Amino acid sequence: MDKVRIDKWLWAARFFKTRSLAKQAIDGGKVQCDGQRVKASKDVTPGLTLTITRGFDKTEVTIVALSDQRRGAPEAQTLYEETPASKQRREQAAVERKAAGAAHAHFDHRPNKRERRLIHRFRDLLKDPE
Repeated sequence: MDKVRIDKWLWAARFFKTRSLAKQAIDGGKVQCDGQRVKASKDVTPGLTLTITRGFDKTEVTIVALSDQRRGAPEAQTLYEETPASKQRREQAAVERKAAGAAHAHFDHRPNKRERRLIHRFRDLLKDPE
């Protein structure tokens, strides 16, 4: 196999759950090949560098092998190699997100009737400080 469509390869490498999701990401500019936007019909070959943005994560991978069939995750991971800079950047971003999440208040339940009344009183005080 010399070349495979990029949407099919992304699906086979398990970056996206379906080919249509891979195509939507490509059309939305979330996938770049060597720094350029691509179309879903672009043929990829080993050695190309892809930048894939999914949620908060931006992953940079080099294509090592080609496949147009979706197989198990361990086999799919042999199709690409993530760059060390990309790994470090993703891990650092995850640590920052985790630290930022600790600053937000997490509630273990919905407010009950009494707590809702207190919330409404507090809001009313903020609106009308008299």
